[in-house]
This record gives sequence, C-alpha cells and structure tokens, in this order.
Amino acid sequence: MNKKVVVGMSGGVDSSVCAYLLKKAGYDVIGVTMRLWQEDDAVAARSGHVACCGSDASDDAARVASILGIPFHVINFMPQFREKVVNYFIASYKNGCTPNPCIACNRYLKWEAMYERAKQFGADYIATGHYARIKQGTNMRYYIQNAKSAAKDQTYVLYNLTQEHLKHTLMSVGDYEKDEIRMIAEEIGLPVFDKKDSQDICFIPDGDYGAFLRRECKNDLPPEGNFILANGRVVGRHKGITNYTIGQRKGLGIALGHPVFVTAIRPDTNEVVLGENEDCFADCLIASDVNMVAEEQFDPDKIYRGRIRYADCGADCHVQMIDESTIKVTFEHPVRAITPGQAVVLYDGDILAGGGTIQ
Repeated sequence: MNKKVVVGMSGGVDSSVCAYLLKKAGYDVIGVTMRLWQEDDAVAARSGHVACCGSDASDDAARVASILGIPFHVINFMPQFREKVVNYFIASYKNGCTPNPCIACNRYLKWEAMYERAKQFGADYIATGHYARIKQGTNMRYYIQNAKSAAKDQTYVLYNLTQEHLKHTLMSVGDYEKDEIRMIAEEIGLPVFDKKDSQDICFIPDGDYGAFLRRECKNDLPPEGNFILANGRVVGRHKGITNYTIGQRKGLGIALGHPVFVTAIRPDTNEVVLGENEDCFADCLIASDVNMVAEEQFDPDKIYRGRIRYADCGADCHVQMIDESTIKVTFEHPVRAITPGQAVVLYDGDILAGGGTIQ
C-alpha cells in the first residue's frame, strides 16, 4: 500500500489537526470537504449552530489546507446524504422510532462514499478527526478502541463500520485530549484552534425536529391520536407520534396531576403510552442489523458493557445471538428508556465488540 490518504475535513480543529499529524508522519495528504446539506443560513445564525458540512466549514477547511500545503477538494454528496440519512431519519420518526442520523452518515457517507472517492484519488486510506483508535487484534480483525479522552470518545457512532472500512482508515487524534489538539493547532498557526465544536444534527440547525419534519413532509405525517395508559385507558390527545420519544416527560401537553412519561409509541394504532418513571425501565432488548467489529460473534458467557445512547456510560449485560443479524441483550440491572431506533453498542473493556439497532 502507498501512503496517500484522503482526510475528511469539516473545517473544525479535530480534522484539521488530523491532517497535520498525518502529513507530519509522512503521509501524502489530500483534504476533502463533503457537501452534504444546504443549510438555512438564517436559522443557523439565530441558533448559533456550527455545522460540519456547510459553506463556512468548507471555507475554513480550505484555509487550513492552504496553511498545511495540501491539495483540497469540495465534493458534492448531497443526493447520497438525502437518500441515506435524511430519508432514513424521516422514515424512522414516522415508524415511531428515534433515529441516530450520525451513525448512518458515518457508515454511508463519511466512510463508504468517501472511501470510493479516495480510491479515485489513488489513495489507500481515509482519515477523520473522530476521537477513537483503530487497532488489529490477534484474531486479525480490525477493531475500534476507546479514545484517550473519555469525555470526547466517539466510538459509539462508529460501531457500524465494516472490516473493509477499518482496514483502510487512519485516526490520528484518538491518542490526544481535546485541549492537546487545540494546543497543537494554535502552535502551528491554524485559525480554527478555538473554533466551537460542530453539533450532531447538521441538517437541523435549531434543534427543532418537529418543525423540520413538518417542513419536509408537509401533510404526510402521522395525525393526532390518543394518549393512553398501559391498561388501554385513553387520557388525552397527542399531536402526532413524531413529536415524542421514549422516556420523555416535558412537552407532552397533558396534565394528569403528577409527572408522566412516554413509555411506548405504537405506530400501528397511532397511540402514545404514558406511565410512571419506573415504567421506563427494562432489563432486556432485541437489536437487529447487527455489525460485528472486534469479534465474529458475541460470547454468551462474557459480560459486556452496553450503551443504549451516545451519552450513556453503559451497563453490564450479557448478549445472546438469535441469528447472524439479531441479538438479545440482557442487562444485569434495569436501564432507563430503551428506545427503538437508537443503537445498542457493546464493549469488551475499552474495545468495541459490535452493536445493532434497537427494535
């Protein structure tokens, strides 16, 4: 293999320093910014949102590439982003699920699409500024290890990468703390050294998912329906299942004299089930579309640490393979708000073993 690498540059400090570190290590670096979404500048300005794929991002990335003395390209992946990320996001909410678009974007855009383009540049590797580390185990499988910085670790959103992806990926910032990355950027004169981090949902700059769905879907959203209790009793009307997620308490628009929480969403009957906080806890889940990373299959006798959302620190659990793409995860103690559409990601120590989509 040669040492040519395409670095996905978001215009932020992490990907900028990633490019610098790889060039310093002797790689032939090419910078690429992916145009994924046409951001509403007025909404973005009001929200103070920092996007990873807008015009400001490509301008900042171009300036960094010029300082580093590397070639730079802006590539339009907007149709692929619409198909693989935005359409999936909308369909998930319509089906009563809560999607994680960053996981889909990483798999299909920042890896599959970028790797195919990298091969056209004659590169054997792609690289990003994610806080994670890639290693190869004694079983010859490539795996993802937690970043040095626990606070910035991004392994959760990378569980869906394939062995082919990992074999051709370099991650140079996973061995650093965030303040070390900013210090490197300032020392070498990069103007983005103090730039704010981008936010997760780049195509919803104000964070208002409901408004985004209404704009995109017009009149093609699930209608109003019933709030019910677990026993089937109707206690009110909801504004459409796309406005709710498991464990939600605020913004329900219903008063029952005590706090209530969303415990289930039933798209088939267009119902939202309400209950007490303790009703939000469960000790097992089923996940599909499983992707194995460090292992070929889960060991039913091993204790894993399962994370059911990005900000989750994880809980001890056992994993049973139902079939090659479906698992049952049983937690040693009940966990709160297991949410269909989110990912369950399983760790063996600080190594990402695999994960799947919660059903």
